Amino acid sequence: MLGNESNTKTGIKPDIAPDSGHDDGSDRCRDHHGDRYYGDHHDQIAAWLDYLAAERGLSALTIAQYARDIRLLPVPAGMALTGLETTDIQRALSRLHGQGLSGRSLARILSAWRGFYRYLARRQGVIRQPCDGVRAPRTASPLPHTLSVEQTQALLDTAWEDSALALRDKAMCELFYSSGLRLSELAQLQRRDVDAQQAEIRVLGKGSKTRIVPIGRQALQALQAWLSQCSISSAFVFPGRHPSRHLSQRAIALRLARRAKGVNLGESLHPHMLRHAFASHLLQSSGDLRAVQELLGHSHIRSTQVYTRLDFQHLAKVYDMAHPRARKKD
Repeated sequence: MLGNESNTKTGIKPDIAPDSGHDDGSDRCRDHHGDRYYGDHHDQIAAWLDYLAAERGLSALTIAQYARDIRLLPVPAGMALTGLETTDIQRALSRLHGQGLSGRSLARILSAWRGFYRYLARRQGVIRQPCDGVRAPRTASPLPHTLSVEQTQALLDTAWEDSALALRDKAMCELFYSSGLRLSELAQLQRRDVDAQQAEIRVLGKGSKTRIVPIGRQALQALQAWLSQCSISSAFVFPGRHPSRHLSQRAIALRLARRAKGVNLGESLHPHMLRHAFASHLLQSSGDLRAVQELLGHSHIRSTQVYTRLDFQHLAKVYDMAHPRARKKD
């Protein structure tokens, strides 16, 4: 793939770490332009990545993902990009599917390939579009794994340790659940983004899109308690060891998992589960799908509709337990 058929595992090792601190984007493409990645097609792919950054305004993380996906394009060494046929794309997707990639991952990879060839058509007059008409294999969409209201209350309300570290961890947990933040959004949150008077925070989401989300009373109290005790002078709400960098996403995930284990939650906890809990609990209470979409920062309503399936599951359980015609006889 792209001149290295012996390496068929998964993409490239990203040069841009998701927890590398504030990034102005100036080096986001240069890091992925090395010939060791793209072989004979370095210039074309480098120009495409520059286009995604400069004209499409995509984030460094998104471009890093495109860079990994484009490296999987099945172009043997010495072949021109225009030499690929539709059957080559189909075989490559089948091979990746056989290696265990999900339909969702394959659809993302195919979208990157298709976008690259359409860029070549606009900028370089390339006529052949080998990805047109190709569909990724479908796999069933799993429901998001979330927490019940009782589990969430146990996680947040069970007594915390008396330490600055515990204040930080509590603030992170409360913010995840109160505002439905993604892990990357919470990690990159800066002090200037917090409006305590209005009980709101400004969030930089996917595609560098900004949205304003409310902070609940208890989350705001937890956040203020943490900031009053934080001894590191940093622009970030949750700084890392170096003031110029935020706490890494991995460190945040590990701290939440430690908290879940400490309160005997009964299952492994990932930060995104609190985002799912925020969405499903809010939808159960309000029934307002559009409002939940806005708060989550979803571009398309179909991304939010998955929570209606969770809501139906909840209602079905209530029905089974409560309805006289549904309850099983003892």
